[in-house]
Amino acid sequence: MEGLTMGKMATESAASIRVTSLLDAGSFVEIGGAVTARNTDFNMQEKETPADGVITGYGVIDGNLVYVYSQDVSVLNGAVGEMHAKKIANIYDMAMKMGAPVIGLVDCAGLRLQEATDALHAFGNLYMKQTMASGVIPQITAIFGTCGGGLSVIPALTDFTFMEASKAKLFVNSPNALPGNNVSKLDTSSAKYQSEEAGLVDAVGTQEEILANIRALVCMIPGNNEENGAYEDCTDSLNRLCEGIENGAEDTSIALSMIADDNVFFETKRDYAKDMVTGFIRLNGMTVGAVANRSKVYNEESEVTAQFDGSLSADGAKKAAEFVNFCDAFNIPVLTLTNVTGFAACEYEEKNLAREAAKLTYAFANATVPKVNVVIGKAFGSAYVTMNSKSIGADMVYAWPTAEIGMMEANLAAKIMYAGADADTLKEKTAEYRELQSSPLSAARRGYVDTLIEPDQTRKYVIGAFEMLFTKREDRPMKKHGSV
Repeated sequence: MEGLTMGKMATESAASIRVTSLLDAGSFVEIGGAVTARNTDFNMQEKETPADGVITGYGVIDGNLVYVYSQDVSVLNGAVGEMHAKKIANIYDMAMKMGAPVIGLVDCAGLRLQEATDALHAFGNLYMKQTMASGVIPQITAIFGTCGGGLSVIPALTDFTFMEASKAKLFVNSPNALPGNNVSKLDTSSAKYQSEEAGLVDAVGTQEEILANIRALVCMIPGNNEENGAYEDCTDSLNRLCEGIENGAEDTSIALSMIADDNVFFETKRDYAKDMVTGFIRLNGMTVGAVANRSKVYNEESEVTAQFDGSLSADGAKKAAEFVNFCDAFNIPVLTLTNVTGFAACEYEEKNLAREAAKLTYAFANATVPKVNVVIGKAFGSAYVTMNSKSIGADMVYAWPTAEIGMMEANLAAKIMYAGADADTLKEKTAEYRELQSSPLSAARRGYVDTLIEPDQTRKYVIGAFEMLFTKREDRPMKKHGSV
């Protein structure tokens, strides 16, 4: 690497292009550009390993400091060797000291066989660095090529993961290694599978789209867990009416966009468990994490592309719990839009739902950040309790006048309570039950709803709530950590 000039990357490759495309122009400073492999087994000293196959350094995204590593597939297929892993670990050490996110751009053939235990040890140390960084600084991974075997743990240890639509592969075992399967039958390594079925990937797209998503995300979230949220100047009216928001009660990604400053909603895990919406919005310039039940998905042509029964699913609960945990770790307030009829019912749900619903309940109850809930439709049974209800710690609960809050649908309750009664009696008792037990007013009289609001007033009220809750402090029992 003699003659390497200051500011010039050790390699000129797809890896370097990704770095420069991601960061503000001219902001990248490479660290460890002169590092090469030190192993000499199998005549490794005769092989060129510029930067040992990974570009590492720092730069800024819209003025925000970030640390970046980008694997270079042109160097031994991007295989991870001892020095390769140590360079990434060094970036983590620096990011932890400075309180800035780490962004990994992955394109790797796996661990370097020529270095075996040295590579494994250094790679394991990288796992350790990621674990120490979890909940302290945001970690983001983007996969542009192969990410297999032990390397697949890397994105799973990070907070957000993106995949290139056509070339990226993410797997523990390749599709062809699975008994009875092959890649033509089911490509378990594809971006489509990992985003829609596994739920590990937040978004899929072209390289340009992924890098744009990362830039937008970095500008949305805090740089570390000691920052008190993330802010920018708000130019949108704080009293803006959300006219027609009730039409977004089914597809709450639309409703959240209407509430948000300038109608900007950054959705996470958008292709997984679509019955649950998660993502970030800004309210008066403050980043807020949003969680919402969804019964229909509309495309840009207002066509229904997916439909659900309004129940809480295991996958939806898992998706929401992971998101709430991230928000709590980084002091990001949480807004929920609740519209849930109960728990989903099928064999898969029976196998998984109790555990995942418990984790979601725990996530909301355990979170000490400001928590606001708006009941926009039905809120029935234990599923309602799980969705950030007053009973598990919501600081403010609002409800639209059309909301229904209670054990179950009023007509079902009447049929159970007055089994065998005639139709007129059941009609009368249904109306009575709805007024006494299922109306938002009855919930408000009991203190479970703080204020009834008109739908078009939602933005104004939730902004006011989060402004009021800005100085929230809450002490909890001393413990190492929970066990849920």
